[in-house]
Amino acid sequence: MTPAATLAVWVGAFVDELVRSGVHHVVLCPGSRSAPLALVLARRTDVRLWVQVDERSAGFFALGMAKAQRAPVALVCTSGTAAANFLPAVVEAHLSRVPLLLLTADRPPELRDNGAPQAIDQIRLYGGYAKWFADVALPDAAPAMLRYIRTVAGRAVGTALAAPAGPVHLNLPFREPLVQAVLDASEHEELRTQNSAYIAVRDNRRGVDAATLAHLRAVLQPGRRGLIVCGPGEELGLPVAVTALAARLGYPLLADPLSGVRCGSQHSAVVVAGYDAFLRDPAWVAAMQPEVVLRFGAMPTAKPLLLYLQAHPSAHTIVVDSAPGWRDPTALAAEMIYADPATLCLALLDAGAASNAPTAGTLDAAHHTSQWRAAWIEAERRTQATIAAHFATLEGMAEGKVFAELAAALPGGTTLFVGNSMPIRDLDTFFPGGPRPIRILGNRGANGIDGVVSSALGASTAGGPLVLVIGDLSFYHDLNGLLAAKLHGLNATIVLLNNDGGGIFHFLPQAAERDVFEAVFGTPTGLDFAPAVAMYGGRMHRPTSWPAFRGALTDSLATGGLNVIEVRTERERNVADHRAIWPAVSTALTDLVEAQR
Repeated sequence: MTPAATLAVWVGAFVDELVRSGVHHVVLCPGSRSAPLALVLARRTDVRLWVQVDERSAGFFALGMAKAQRAPVALVCTSGTAAANFLPAVVEAHLSRVPLLLLTADRPPELRDNGAPQAIDQIRLYGGYAKWFADVALPDAAPAMLRYIRTVAGRAVGTALAAPAGPVHLNLPFREPLVQAVLDASEHEELRTQNSAYIAVRDNRRGVDAATLAHLRAVLQPGRRGLIVCGPGEELGLPVAVTALAARLGYPLLADPLSGVRCGSQHSAVVVAGYDAFLRDPAWVAAMQPEVVLRFGAMPTAKPLLLYLQAHPSAHTIVVDSAPGWRDPTALAAEMIYADPATLCLALLDAGAASNAPTAGTLDAAHHTSQWRAAWIEAERRTQATIAAHFATLEGMAEGKVFAELAAALPGGTTLFVGNSMPIRDLDTFFPGGPRPIRILGNRGANGIDGVVSSALGASTAGGPLVLVIGDLSFYHDLNGLLAAKLHGLNATIVLLNNDGGGIFHFLPQAAERDVFEAVFGTPTGLDFAPAVAMYGGRMHRPTSWPAFRGALTDSLATGGLNVIEVRTERERNVADHRAIWPAVSTALTDLVEAQR
């Protein structure tokens, strides 16, 4: 068999196994050394190929796609620094548990470490951020080697999906000639006789054992001052199950916007969203001491919640995680339980079904916990009313009010992607949630401002309306990502909060360093983004009133394509808005706090 035919059979078998193992979307960055993969992929009818020119944007585009579709996505690039540009997305995928398959083409061994062009050391390029790395053997059409490459492909996909999901890196060296003969690999390989995957990788998580359930039932008593906290990380089935558990136990449920619990048909009065505002009240924090905290997922975004938990270290904190790892930066956990969160909640509901009727000895405790829950629910109601009253009096455009407007206007089925820094914090405070199904996504693994545009556009491929809210520095950082919308005809509404700089720094101690603040932290750019948006085939809207904002939003969702709605704001104005709301919320809670003392 000629070298070209060997290459065709080898790459064909590898891609065939990727598809059979569940990879149906591939993001390809053009290059020469990766040509063998590119040619095979481009001719497959069962793979959707997304061509991206910029590798860093491509990495985040694949990340957003895998996150939204809950499926593995492969990334392909040529050798050299192209592969290095995937690193930020790999880090985010590792920390946020997103299955990515990184396929980096490489020089063969004889062209490594000897000055050959476009050759860098790609061995374990992503370090500990890759769940598994393999420097794959050179193409070989021998039956044993074809079994090997199929096994590598199946193992890679299975490892990427196994809990905790994450990135897997396969480094694929190719010798020239790189343009292989056009062959159907199945015609030259007797190994394949069935349509199923060559190797099946099954990730079976253990159920919750009886001893653990009995222990949790003893700790999570309805008569205790308990809290359930749901942090970032969508878990299938969790919103319905955990809301039912909170109602059964009589515990308030503090739902991070990225938990998937804040919005949806399961929403009820026990779901608390305004805690970022009212947990800033020292009197409330002192009076509302929990006895037990049941936390699911990663640590929530809101710093006031973190400080509240740290203020009460005596509370018995149980962290439930769906996969091995350690996501407790507070060091407050008394127990770390690895289990599927929805399965655990449902098991606790079943275990408690026979013990709902209170006995004489628990009547006082039940009354006590009903007061506890009622106080949290009333605090939520008053907080949302106070915020709404404040926004009703505002003149001009304000960053926080954008999220209140979106909460009222977005249709069910919308994916709301939110940028880091101030947008995620303002969303946490000002997006109250409710029964309308709004899916909220963000990159909170490493919390970076890079790659957000690309991630959101990748998420848009899952279907339904996509709205991204992003700050101007983050938008500038990933302007290249807009090319995906142009190339692939994607529909996206981008709400650009343009305060000409880094607004979050005004909330931090360095804001007092007035002599150097603007140059070092504020970092205004003075950019006009309209020409860039037009270059990528988008439409720019610049509303100066809230009716105009609503009109632009409605028009964008109706017409599709790429639309950028720029909301011009002032950084110091946003700080003033926040600092006017916090004391107003505290005042609204005064009698509730007194009743708890």
